[in-house]
Amino acid sequence: MSEQIPLEQQEPLLSVRDVKVQFPIPKARDWPWQPIPMLKAVDGVSFDLYPGETLGVVGESGCGKSTLARALIGLVTAHSGEIIWDGKNLAGLNDKGFHDVRRDIQMIFQDPLASLNPRMTIGDIIAEPLRNYEPDLSKDEVRKRVREMMDRVGLLPNVINRYPHEFSGGQCQRVGIARALILKPKLIICDEPVSALDVSIQAQVVNLLKELQAEMGLSLVFIAHDLSVVKHISDRILVMYLGNEAELATSDSLYANPTHPYTQALLSAVPIPDPDLERNKTIQLLEGDLPSPINPPSGCVFRTRCPKVQPECAKNKPILQGSAEHKVSCGQVSL
Repeated sequence: MSEQIPLEQQEPLLSVRDVKVQFPIPKARDWPWQPIPMLKAVDGVSFDLYPGETLGVVGESGCGKSTLARALIGLVTAHSGEIIWDGKNLAGLNDKGFHDVRRDIQMIFQDPLASLNPRMTIGDIIAEPLRNYEPDLSKDEVRKRVREMMDRVGLLPNVINRYPHEFSGGQCQRVGIARALILKPKLIICDEPVSALDVSIQAQVVNLLKELQAEMGLSLVFIAHDLSVVKHISDRILVMYLGNEAELATSDSLYANPTHPYTQALLSAVPIPDPDLERNKTIQLLEGDLPSPINPPSGCVFRTRCPKVQPECAKNKPILQGSAEHKVSCGQVSL
């Protein structure tokens, strides 16, 4: 992403506007004649993603990160809102409508072994997108493309006929990366791609993604729990809480000046390499439990755990406000 051109002057590659994803939960009602409650997994998220940019998405488990990722690529259906890609609204498209779009938008999944078909060889797994989208390629051309991509992600060509169970988690994730990149897409959605890997392997995979991004001009949506990893790879970071936006800012601005109370609590829990600083730092613990997304609090969904809560927080749902560099959805703070 260009550092000379301000964000507001660039043309977004992907525009997400007030996207909501809900799931019916019939077992949550007390009587059969009652309306079926809806679980609000994503409850009105908006952002723009620019060419060559990495947008990190963070938040605790259950905040809607993975559901948002799956909505962007059509694995779950957006209940409302717009997902604008190349002038087309992807929200509500069926699998057939998403077929051509998935050539340009690919996904890397959290569990590297579970995302690979155990009955297919590594070569067949990586070649599968080519067979679906470029069926006119000869077997030799497909094999050549697969070998080139394997070499690029750090896999030896002589393992092309082996099966996923013969590889470590890090190697399986490299296979998943190769499969996602074989069609040369414009956007890769990374759904916690390093959370199941050892720390040393995490660094290798993250650095590989950064190298491939620079080489191929990719844009990334990078979802993770580890805020240190997100800071290392992201240009901007979106903080989510209970399906809502809490804060959206550049990586440097968010870590230097976390504004939302939830963001402050998250960052206070990040380990500091210096033992003295780590020992003396203050961790901002959140009180109470995460509310149910079936029946979220009125107004600000974070108010039940917020140290700055005021009576008016229960009345109106806050929206992201601020500059292109730093936005926050909290009525009790100002930038």
